[in-house]
Amino acid sequence: MSEFRVKSIGSLEASFPVPGDKSMSHRAAMIAGLAEGVSTVRNFLPSEDCLNTLRAMRACGVEVEVLEEMPGFGPTSMRIHGRNMQLAAPTAPIDCGNSGTGMRLLAGLFAGQSFECELFGDESLSGRPMGRITGPLGDMGAKIDCLGEKPGCAPLRIHGAKLHPIRYELPVASAQVKSAVLLAGMFCEGITTAVQPAETRDHTERMLESFGVKLTTEVNAISIEGGQVPQARDFQVPGDISSAAFWVVAAAALPGSCLVIRQVGLNPTRTAILDVIERMGAQITRTIHSADDGEPIGDIEIRGAKLTGTELLRSEIPNLIDEIPVIAVAAAMAEGKTVIRNAKELRVKETDRIDTVVKGLRAMGGNIEEFEDGMEITGGSPLHAATIESHGDHRIAMAFAIAGLFASGETVVRNTDCVNTSYPGFARQLAAVLAESRNEADYDLPTVPA
Repeated sequence: MSEFRVKSIGSLEASFPVPGDKSMSHRAAMIAGLAEGVSTVRNFLPSEDCLNTLRAMRACGVEVEVLEEMPGFGPTSMRIHGRNMQLAAPTAPIDCGNSGTGMRLLAGLFAGQSFECELFGDESLSGRPMGRITGPLGDMGAKIDCLGEKPGCAPLRIHGAKLHPIRYELPVASAQVKSAVLLAGMFCEGITTAVQPAETRDHTERMLESFGVKLTTEVNAISIEGGQVPQARDFQVPGDISSAAFWVVAAAALPGSCLVIRQVGLNPTRTAILDVIERMGAQITRTIHSADDGEPIGDIEIRGAKLTGTELLRSEIPNLIDEIPVIAVAAAMAEGKTVIRNAKELRVKETDRIDTVVKGLRAMGGNIEEFEDGMEITGGSPLHAATIESHGDHRIAMAFAIAGLFASGETVVRNTDCVNTSYPGFARQLAAVLAESRNEADYDLPTVPA
């Protein structure tokens, strides 16, 4: 069984990139596959989740020419030959692995096709709720059977149907549900609208527009007119801010540290993690270099300080839900209380992340109270080493690897192959941090250009 063995470090001084954004890599594979013409996608994330989405598009007749690969993982640059909105029927069920994003967005994309297909995933994905997408897609005329052992869960059998547009008010803020509805809306006659109760990450809208698809936005209502065909283009995937978050916390909680993370996505619907860590006392400088693909890309410089507790705002939760495990680690290092509520969504991620974070921090000596929708952490108590089980959850594995950098003794995080779900190369960069390396070549990964 794979594992991380982590000891405390004295400082973190480095400059390095992180791999391509997971959310955007999924969407680039799908939208380029629907487009008219040939698109070049660079800095694609060769994680298991994103590779499963790429395989799904290939199974539907999309031709992919690999230009560059990350050894041992998969393609990072490729030419994708679009199908002009006419996908072919897959010959076998499509494996989405561990990816809720992949399954939910593909369901929206396949709902309006002329064929039947089946989407399945691993044990974790098969326990996650899919009713949040089958409901609105069903309202559009889609016919989707949930075949899982649990009601409303995968596998999903999607019977292609002629869809009609709807105006759908999301009961909870979810970029995945919004995206599934908008993608399905591309196959309707008329205007489909998704109304959010709060702002969520807007990668789908930005990417559709960068591929020439017109949308309209009024407050939190996003509308798309069906019948539009994306036009092929070249697209550069920025570094993933959710991957950067682990190192942001590592540097921020070490007074005197200075870390620069290069060429990372700075989409304002994704940078709430930086706002929270700044509020806790770290100094963070953001420098945007380009926004050519509809996504701002730049560098983040983090200077460490003695952190203080904070309260996560209700409005922030939807846009930093993936970062909460590592924010909890920062809270354990901070003086005072940090309150995380309105985050019940964490219960239905790859693990019950409220439960796994609470148990892990308590095992390391943290003072933490659990609620149904979150936790309250009283920081400042010294952490000590422990053996932490990731339960196959990539963000839990990486969050507790970061916690180990602040704990006395040697922390062991077990079952860490799951990290490749979102961050191939994390182990290499962790090893460089543990060596307190000053050599950039020790950190750099071939997934991101220098």
